[in-house]
Amino acid sequence: GDKAFAQFLTDEIKEEKKIQKHKSLPKVSGGWELEVHGTEAKLVRKVAGEKITVTFNINNSIPPSADEETQEEQKPDEQEPDLTSTPNFVVEVIKDDTKQTLVLDCHYPEDEIGSEGEEESDIFTIREVSFQPTGESDWKDTNYTLNTDSLDWALYDHLMDFLADRGVDNTFADELIELSTALEHQEYIKFLEDLKSFVKCQ
Repeated sequence: GDKAFAQFLTDEIKEEKKIQKHKSLPKVSGGWELEVHGTEAKLVRKVAGEKITVTFNINNSIPPSADEETQEEQKPDEQEPDLTSTPNFVVEVIKDDTKQTLVLDCHYPEDEIGSEGEEESDIFTIREVSFQPTGESDWKDTNYTLNTDSLDWALYDHLMDFLADRGVDNTFADELIELSTALEHQEYIKFLEDLKSFVKCQ
């Protein structure tokens, strides 16, 4: 059984490499520096007295397929639909002279993606906003967290503009999807390769 499994994995890796769009990870425009630690990626950008970091993790970032029925009818030789990774991402804005970091928790609403109907529609939304002490890795649950569900829309718009002024806008969000998808695919291929060596190991 293991031999057949290893053979299957070898073929699968070949196929996945064939459809791999990016041999190296795509760049995000606007002077962002990328750091990758396993499945977590961090984009950093410094602007006049501020440091902006955007962090996301590719685990569980591929939305479940909504159209299960159509897969049954797919002919075997048809290409599978392209999987797109749309991770939640956290934007932190750190000003040089304060001990506070403004943290904005953003995500891609599932129904927005692919619906290009409205020109003005943002492809990502801000879910939560809070202040956290700068430099502390553990966030305090005791800090007030603003949930945007019941937020005054004018304040919400200002927050979106605030992000856009710092380079986090629709273009950025599009490029982040591209980067995340490439990273996810790269990690998936690596996983298959690790699985293959694990299965072959006696």
